[in-house]
Amino acid sequence: MPEVEIPIEKWSGKVKEVKIGGGGRKEVVVGGQTTLPFLKYEGSIPNPPKVAIEVRDIEPAFPSPLASAWGDALKDPGAWAKKAAEFGADLICVRLISAHPENANTGAAEAKTTIDKVLSAVDLPLIIVGPGVAEKDNQVLAAASEVAKGQRVVLGNCEEKNFRQIGAVCISDGHVAIAKTPLDINLCKQLNIMLSDLGVPADSILMDPDTGALGYGIEYGYSINERLRLAALGGDAMTSFPIINQVGSEVWRQKEARAAEGVPTEWGDPEERGIVWETVTATAVINAGCDIVVMSHPRAVERVKSTISKLMGQ
Repeated sequence: MPEVEIPIEKWSGKVKEVKIGGGGRKEVVVGGQTTLPFLKYEGSIPNPPKVAIEVRDIEPAFPSPLASAWGDALKDPGAWAKKAAEFGADLICVRLISAHPENANTGAAEAKTTIDKVLSAVDLPLIIVGPGVAEKDNQVLAAASEVAKGQRVVLGNCEEKNFRQIGAVCISDGHVAIAKTPLDINLCKQLNIMLSDLGVPADSILMDPDTGALGYGIEYGYSINERLRLAALGGDAMTSFPIINQVGSEVWRQKEARAAEGVPTEWGDPEERGIVWETVTATAVINAGCDIVVMSHPRAVERVKSTISKLMGQ
């Protein structure tokens, strides 16, 4: 039989490269692709997807399988970050949830203390995410930016309601902004345009188009990642930024990952179920175009990093 020739798609666009870290800290580069995920025969994939591990600034009420994996490290963000580095994190994602008005309503001083502690504990590049309330995000992210000046961290979330404030901080201190939008490619593109018009450099923007856990909107998350990547490779400059997805926090708040009692036996081992849920969700989004996946459970991290390595042929 004659050989079947594999059709090669030729793309005109390219995903922008974004460097995170530096200033004595390890560097991570994401983006730069000229083809769809893992199709190396069609183009260049200089930087495979990276895995960040989430660290919180106060001890969380994690379900047993997740809490037992981290133990006493959950009590201290510095110790947690150290353990995350041991578990193979490429980046550390610090979530300043204590600043939320419904939590401890902490402010700039506490944010500075937390970020300084994590910066001192590990030499990995940082992603710093606020509590999700615009006024508090502006306050604590500005403080975190000041502490991490010169070390090129990622700050988020930068949304329509506060993009000017967070964008200005990223410009002045040389950091990277997370452009966060709710599962809509047009809103995503619009925010990227506004950040660019504000003066945030093209190599200092990551897109978080949002995602859902397996069974809770993963199809929407997959679709938006894929559509953004197709648009970027088609030559649309305002969709050509690398993508970050917050998978771990989405998965572990769902009942399938948390529930140990009162559920069908068909759901399987509660110690393994959440890990599988997170692994499958993360694997889906990296196959759709995600460049940084933020995860929670060390065993899920191990499986996803192994999958990335195999898909890259390493």
